[in-house]
Amino acid sequence: MADNNVANDETDRLIASNKVEGTAVYDRQGNKLGSVYNFMVDKRAGKVEYAVMSFGGFLGMGNDYHPLPWDQLTYDTDQGGYVVNLTKEQLEGAPRYSSGNEPTFDRDYGREVYGYYGSSYNY
Repeated sequence: MADNNVANDETDRLIASNKVEGTAVYDRQGNKLGSVYNFMVDKRAGKVEYAVMSFGGFLGMGNDYHPLPWDQLTYDTDQGGYVVNLTKEQLEGAPRYSSGNEPTFDRDYGREVYGYYGSSYNY
């Protein structure tokens, strides 16, 4: 039975992708770093492998996209967004790509991204 107090695209445990995309990403000090552009799901395992964060640019122009291992993001209900234990400077040196220059999201790229953030790559 559905809870009438919760929207159809969100439960106490699950959230629809359209509600995640566009959600702000903050550093531990509360500074906005960017927002979730989209996320990449492993088709076989059915788990989110990356949250792709848009970073930089102005009005959507000149953005860089940073794939972050999903385990790097923690949802903070007080801020209404995700928090990462990263600085702007760390993101500037992180693996990224620009629109039209998407990487091949293969195992080698996964190891590079996860390695940069010190996460274990098990895919």
